[in-house]
Amino acid sequence: MKSGIHYEFHHTGIPTTELRENEKFSESAKMYTTDNDGKFKIQWHRFEEDSPLHPLLRTLPHVAFKVSDLQAAIEGEEVILGPYEPIDDYWVAVINDGGVPVELIQTALSDEELWDRAQKGKGSLYREKKL
Repeated sequence: MKSGIHYEFHHTGIPTTELRENEKFSESAKMYTTDNDGKFKIQWHRFEEDSPLHPLLRTLPHVAFKVSDLQAAIEGEEVILGPYEPIDDYWVAVINDGGVPVELIQTALSDEELWDRAQKGKGSLYREKKL
């Protein structure tokens, strides 16, 4: 964590090979995402064999933090994805933190707005052919 940047836990993502109900497919990532039904924000990610995402994202769980300044948070880091805007008004980058993927997020959206947009597929993650 870097001085001067506020980090707040956002969610955990877990790779899976199990088909789940209500999967949302991203053609560009070749990934299916399902939100866990529990109280905590956990997402399941199932990948097609030819997913272009970094192997760390496809094989290891990741933790995601909202940050106050995404560009400053990724400065000097090994960025393995992004930064990009997968959901409208929601900026993301994923770094390799000592062999573990860590997602960093900058957004002014409330959690309710964000999850609603994700459920409805509102964003480039669901529209574009390439990351």
